[in-house]
Amino acid sequence: MLNFLLLLYEFFKTGLFAVGGGLATIPFLQKMSENHPEWFTTAELADMIAVAESTPGPIGVNMATFAGYRSAGIFGAVAATLALVLPSYIVICLVSRILTKFSESKYVSGAFCGIRPAVPGLICAAIIPLLCAALFVPGAQGLVSAVRLDAVILFVCVFAGASIFKKVSPLAFIALGAAAGIIFKM
Repeated sequence: MLNFLLLLYEFFKTGLFAVGGGLATIPFLQKMSENHPEWFTTAELADMIAVAESTPGPIGVNMATFAGYRSAGIFGAVAATLALVLPSYIVICLVSRILTKFSESKYVSGAFCGIRPAVPGLICAAIIPLLCAALFVPGAQGLVSAVRLDAVILFVCVFAGASIFKKVSPLAFIALGAAAGIIFKM
């Protein structure tokens, strides 16, 4: 029961403070994976981000559903997902009432100007651990043995392809990455 309440608390807190959408939840989820590996590991988080980016729905909702299901079955999945989205619902209801009154306020405008650069900062802070999980072998001794050369080559190819072929759908790159992972058993 305590684990279930902790799960609800963690996802409620994530939903409350992850301002900026699904990608803004990644730093919170990263910390959760470190503190509660029984819910999901960092590697599972990286996998779920890859899956979540290719399926409908935000990353946080997908992770809440996954962690809740792992922790307490279907009831846990529903409860964790609701715990994540409830703060947004409450905040949007409150803000919509307040913002109409203070939409011209320099303080409200200033607050939004401060939030905008913080969100990409949170996203960038989450990218480094995910890249490390994808491109390096954990616990390996020495740089040469720590680098997953196959993953680095795939990363560089997809990055170069996305830079050169900007009109190609991201789904094509996701499908290529999935196929390469299956073929090369990454």
